[in-house]
Amino acid sequence: MRVAVLLLGLGLLSAEGRRNRCFFNRTQEFCECYNLSEETAGSIIQCLPATVVEFWGGDLEKYIAFPIRDLDESIIETLGSLIIRKIIIGNVLVPEILLARVLRFFSYTHVQELAFESCVFQGKGNWSDMDGQNLPILSLSFHNVTSSQLTGREQAFSSLSRWLGTLEQLAVTGSRVTSLPCALGRVFTALRSLNLAQNSLGDGSLTPAFCQGAFPQLQELILHHNHLSSFHSVCEGVRRLPELQHLDLSHNKLVAAPSSSCRWPASLLHFNLSNTGLEEVPTPLPASLEVLDMSHNHLHAADISLSSLKKLFLNQNLLQAVPSIRNYPRLDTLQLDNNSISELPRDEVKLLGRLQDVAMADNPFSCSCSGAGALQALAATGHLGQRWPGDYRCHSPAQYRGRPVAQVPVSVLRCDPAAVVAPLCVVLALLGVAGA
Repeated sequence: MRVAVLLLGLGLLSAEGRRNRCFFNRTQEFCECYNLSEETAGSIIQCLPATVVEFWGGDLEKYIAFPIRDLDESIIETLGSLIIRKIIIGNVLVPEILLARVLRFFSYTHVQELAFESCVFQGKGNWSDMDGQNLPILSLSFHNVTSSQLTGREQAFSSLSRWLGTLEQLAVTGSRVTSLPCALGRVFTALRSLNLAQNSLGDGSLTPAFCQGAFPQLQELILHHNHLSSFHSVCEGVRRLPELQHLDLSHNKLVAAPSSSCRWPASLLHFNLSNTGLEEVPTPLPASLEVLDMSHNHLHAADISLSSLKKLFLNQNLLQAVPSIRNYPRLDTLQLDNNSISELPRDEVKLLGRLQDVAMADNPFSCSCSGAGALQALAATGHLGQRWPGDYRCHSPAQYRGRPVAQVPVSVLRCDPAAVVAPLCVVLALLGVAGA
């Protein structure tokens, strides 16, 4: 009960509602609490063995004036004994002044992840109590939240700098973010992953956000579903991230300029350009890429050369021919589903057969002898993927339309009768000479 009273004091338990209690799933060590109040706070006791605890709904404003004092040794010891590793707070209005007063008490716990879902942050808190404070939280996320603008709040970032400097993962998604101040990025000295998906970032937002010295250890940057449009501007925006390995620009409407002098970070290995409306391959691409996803676009050709590339995803495009494997000496995966490819070049079949995973389902295949034969030969290598043979069907000629490619006969007698008749004629001629 002491812990329940403490959590009430920290503002984690809120006003009464239609479900005023906690529910513990012993198998998953997971606990959900709904609209708890002082009267029903006892049910939180069952959450003590949980590793994940969620608090949903309520009114925290009533606790703004609640006196929060330093904890005595017994409560500190109790907090230190809890095994809770993740706390989720959702569907509440969070007064920042209250959050600023209670956040430091997390230093007595082992909570490593803190998430806010569909919350409204109200006002501005006094974060001076966090000066020089360490917290065990390594992952912080906000989804569908509303708060005042980040610009102009450098003093708050300064007070939180000791903690934010140890944070490894940060996500601010679905929250209408339009910009990030340069000073904020310079505080996150240890951040490895930054997720800014489903916001309102534009081309002019990136260069100020990723200024010199910002996010020096960042390896993963997720920017899908924003308002980005210029391939060149994105490159200019992220080129100062020296450790960047994974960049996701999917679901932005990008326009590729004919050429660009911008250089991507040399560390970039994974690049997601799927669902970006591209009609041609943008240049330049990062030379060190190992994984490139340009699926679900409008590409008619993919004539690029990347010697380090291992995985290439080109499904759901308008390709009429298979890109030459010779341009990708290290490639092991090639996805070409749902394009406009009718045949495989004979000289590419052997090269394709060396890959670990090839996918070409739902293309309009020509089941001429050469077309069906090349696909059947590739399938014989065992690397054509799980959708073979059911999703590989003939588009032409008419007598085979809709028929599985695997069922098309490709015998030598049917496909190349001259190859059979000519030797037979020679044999008959020789027999005739011998008989004479």
